[in-house]
Amino acid sequence: MSSAPAHRILHLILLGSFVEGCLVCLFFLCYDPSAISILDPVNSPEQTEQGKRVVPKKSNDVVPNSNDDVITVLMWLWPFGVKHELNNCSCLFNIKGCFFTGDRNFYNQADGVIFHHRDLDEDQFNLPKLNRPAFQKWIWMNMESPTNTPRIPTIENLFNLTVSYRQDSTIPVPYGFIEAADGKEEFVLPRKNKLVCWIVSNWKEELVRVKYFNELQKHIKVDTYGSAFGKYVPGVEYWSIITSCKFYLSFENSIHRDYITEKFYNPLSVGTVPVVLGPPRHNYENVIQGDAFIHVDDFSSPKELADHLLLLDKNEEMYLRFFEWKRYFKARRTMFVTEQICLTCDYLRRHKEYETLSNFKEWFWEN
Repeated sequence: MSSAPAHRILHLILLGSFVEGCLVCLFFLCYDPSAISILDPVNSPEQTEQGKRVVPKKSNDVVPNSNDDVITVLMWLWPFGVKHELNNCSCLFNIKGCFFTGDRNFYNQADGVIFHHRDLDEDQFNLPKLNRPAFQKWIWMNMESPTNTPRIPTIENLFNLTVSYRQDSTIPVPYGFIEAADGKEEFVLPRKNKLVCWIVSNWKEELVRVKYFNELQKHIKVDTYGSAFGKYVPGVEYWSIITSCKFYLSFENSIHRDYITEKFYNPLSVGTVPVVLGPPRHNYENVIQGDAFIHVDDFSSPKELADHLLLLDKNEEMYLRFFEWKRYFKARRTMFVTEQICLTCDYLRRHKEYETLSNFKEWFWEN
């Protein structure tokens, strides 16, 4: 065996050990026997009286003394068919007393039932056959933009609440958050050996971002990666690539209100300046201060943008100004599906009023 493969294997072994250790630490940090969460329990509810919420006991569950302390959330359709076990709302978000399940036997006890739009679109007749309990809320979950969200005519007036990236959702869960830093710390710029980078898989010539890139690359070198360029990027290398670039093209696949994805938050979190193509600048400034990123709309052409990036490359003082915000804040990605479920539980605990979604088509697809 050559030394290079051996070195790579050793690196992967050490990385695996590190990740395993982190998971073990997270388990002990997040373990809270008072928190309730179940993934597809084997046992059925002990009773299913209409209007009552009864949590069945299992040998490995700790059930609160009062059922009134428990908010039951039922995932009717798992997002993209992938099941999740969520038992750390208390640890991660200080949200306690959440009972989460994918077992439909809990339907009559559920305070809220979540329906993931894409899976509902694929199986529109897979809805509860029983009457909806008076206290129960139906929640529409979606993280795709209107362009990539199939319309379902039958969902009008069907849901009570929404959980999505939209800031005007009942339960807004964006793709990332800008949070206060633990303390005022001096930012240390990571080592940079590339000027502009872009990692992309979805390539369609008619997309605005593709047209813009095709013009931009005529005036500045862009290091490109991803399936669109025949350069698959494994997860281990993804973050190192973004970190090594001074600027990252945070170009969204479609342009819609509040549709600001991980493409924006990832470079922010590792000390790289995002160059954004998406909703207007003021929409991004609802998320973070305006001198933390560059918006393509600020330039009359891709060539003018390229000239500005080349200027910043030569002026370190100007470049470092993009990281002033890091003295007080930090960026993180949303923990899907965990964050959506936990924040839904918290909302259901605090809001008992009745509401229904009307003009759903106008709100999401036409607004």
